Amino acid sequence: MKALPHKTKQLFVFIAKLLVVSGAFYYIYNRLANGEQFDPHRFSTALAKPNAWFIVAAIIMLTFLNRFLEILKWKALANTLQPVSLGQSAAQVLAAVTAAIFTPNGLGEYAAKALYYKKQDAKEIVFLNLVCNGVQMIIATLAGLTGLVAFNFIYSVIPNSLLLAIIAGIGIVALIVFASRNITVKGYSLQKLFEKINALPKSVHQKNMALALFRYLSIVNQHYLLFLLFGVSIPYPVMMAAIAGIYFLGSALPNFTFIDFAVRGSVAVYFFEIIGVNEWIVVLAATLQWLLNVVLPVVAGSYFVLTFKRKL
Repeated sequence: MKALPHKTKQLFVFIAKLLVVSGAFYYIYNRLANGEQFDPHRFSTALAKPNAWFIVAAIIMLTFLNRFLEILKWKALANTLQPVSLGQSAAQVLAAVTAAIFTPNGLGEYAAKALYYKKQDAKEIVFLNLVCNGVQMIIATLAGLTGLVAFNFIYSVIPNSLLLAIIAGIGIVALIVFASRNITVKGYSLQKLFEKINALPKSVHQKNMALALFRYLSIVNQHYLLFLLFGVSIPYPVMMAAIAGIYFLGSALPNFTFIDFAVRGSVAVYFFEIIGVNEWIVVLAATLQWLLNVVLPVVAGSYFVLTFKRKL
């Protein structure tokens, strides 16, 4: 088969870059244009309150910390394959965020990171990204279940039978995974995956878990501070339990990023309405958190997508 001319390949790559960036910004535009969440008057009123700018500064700091911790996580894991600088890790993470925004469950992130490495290293990069995201998911699940149980004990937001079914379902899935670990499909098995995970240096696992924990804490505390900014004065433990439960339930089902925000937002409205928080505050807080943690990284990541050069 005749190879494509170099200039033709460059054109296809340029078109692909534009499609990724255009798709990301179309999603952002669609989200803002079709929503009625953001009210500048309410926001300016909140900023006029005493100590508001101190809270805003803390929210901005946590926005930076959230993504910076992810960059450190990826750097530690990628270094097991080859040396990666902080700047290279930042470029890969931000470009991956841009590519992942309109793909199911953020699968575009795996492909985007793999493109920064040689073709023969693609499987290893996918594996390392799986480890990176897997630890984050485990922490979110454990914290979310704990928060959901605690919140439900106080307010009974969902039937106890449903809560027990959720916990039992997770337990059954864990048992199935453990029982089927030796089943081999085309040379692959969960046992081999576990062995590959265990082969990574213990120091890398410890760093990955610590950074994932701090990243989770930065996200949920940012959400709490947004509520505080808009005058919500519910006790901190109750708010943390509600936020953790919402993150768990909102992310429990496979979906596109488009649906993820709708699901999480509707769950948040239901939970916080029970404890007396106005719906507009819940939706506005969710929208601002989306702008800070998704839109800003996508804007930065778009630069790295457009300036990307494929590893041979």
